[in-house]
Amino acid sequence: MTGVIYARYSSDNQREESIEGQLRECTAFAQKNDIKIIEHYIDRAYSAKTDNRPEFQRMIRESARKAYDVVIVWKLDRFSRNRFDSAKYKAALKKNNVRVVSATEAISEGAEGIILESVLEGMAEYYSADLSEKVTRGHTENALKCQSNGSIVPYGYVVDKEKHYQIDPEKAPVVLEIFNRYTSGETVTEIITDLNARGLRTSKGNEFNKNSLHHMLKNRKYLGEYRYNNIVTPGGIPAIVPEDIFNRAVTILESNKRAPARKKAKEDYLLTTKLFCGDCLAMMVGDSAQKSNGNIYRYYKCVGAKKHICRKKAVRKEWIEEIAFKLTMKILMSDDDLQKIADRIMELQKAENTIIPILERQLEDIRASIDNMLKAIEMGVCTRSTKTRLEELEAEEERIKCDIEREQMGSQLITEDQIWYIFEKFRKMDLSMPRQRQRLFDSFLQSIVLFDDRLIISFNYRSQPVTIMLDQLVEFVNGDISDLKSSASP
Repeated sequence: MTGVIYARYSSDNQREESIEGQLRECTAFAQKNDIKIIEHYIDRAYSAKTDNRPEFQRMIRESARKAYDVVIVWKLDRFSRNRFDSAKYKAALKKNNVRVVSATEAISEGAEGIILESVLEGMAEYYSADLSEKVTRGHTENALKCQSNGSIVPYGYVVDKEKHYQIDPEKAPVVLEIFNRYTSGETVTEIITDLNARGLRTSKGNEFNKNSLHHMLKNRKYLGEYRYNNIVTPGGIPAIVPEDIFNRAVTILESNKRAPARKKAKEDYLLTTKLFCGDCLAMMVGDSAQKSNGNIYRYYKCVGAKKHICRKKAVRKEWIEEIAFKLTMKILMSDDDLQKIADRIMELQKAENTIIPILERQLEDIRASIDNMLKAIEMGVCTRSTKTRLEELEAEEERIKCDIEREQMGSQLITEDQIWYIFEKFRKMDLSMPRQRQRLFDSFLQSIVLFDDRLIISFNYRSQPVTIMLDQLVEFVNGDISDLKSSASP
């Protein structure tokens, strides 16, 4: 695992030495958790109440290169003290598969910030789903009329002015030729070589290859069958290939298909950066072992134990992930807890946007520089570097104007009904899928510290962690105990 360190001190009652202390503790944390540090980003005399920090912004931009997996900070307030900024930039890092980790706090995310981040992501999904529904309605109407919905027209067909499929008199004979040659015993490679040698190209204008030919041999449109989602209309478009030839081609294709080599599947360890060892507070990371019977067993193992400096035993991946899942689901199914989260999000939205004023000041500075540059040109000072600099300033002006417009668009308030819509989307997710469970953990779960006899679990919706004894765990998860709703640990 690779990572970077972000360190910062503000101008109020702090000195340069504080940077050294931050770097020292972050470096120790990285060594302890087997993280290779590739870069330091340091902002001196900058407050975390604003995101107008040069090294911070460089770190966010360079995360797009995906050269590192983790940003390590001394404490999370080094990253940001503005919850909106924290949620915004953690979301930007998350898109590049980068997590923010505190070296001195056994948590992987902020509290309300993660919930807000999740809701903001949900709102994007909400608007996307709404648009998708409108598009789907239009496509469904077209499908009922057997009209094209704008996808690539299969080789051998054209679309007329009324959006209906018609046979292309030049290319349709080639389609029938391909099916006849394949069912007569020619190989796909032989057919491809001949088609490309004759200068024929696919509907996309590319040379024929195995994928394009296989797709053609399985495309039921050549039978005259129109398909769109669950709408199937036999005879909805003109047929090019007789049914007996088409079926024979599909049978040969299936029998000739070679089973792909089994590749070692990448296993998702959903609690990475959220599960910590109770003995040494190091991260517990994914590990696996193959037994003599051939079965593969997957675990979470303390990084310290991997280095033989901690006695903590590994725990089964399925066991601890199922515990985390069931405990987190208790929140998702509690209307009272979700209402508290919704109330908190509504409060957060009322906070003043601190980003737009900063961008506006930057815009004023850029425009002042442009004016000075134009005055210099009017006075006869015009060199190649002057022109280049003017172009750079104008490009920066346009970028900042776009950023301002984006912030203004994003500052629209989310209603409580929309927040509950997102919560309901969470409840209806297919939580048998690892990707969906990962979303659940990222949104609601802060951390789990695992001891031999107990675990301490922290959620994003409450300030106090919950301690659960392992011998009470089955009753706690499956029973009616309501400790998760109490203000103190059980």
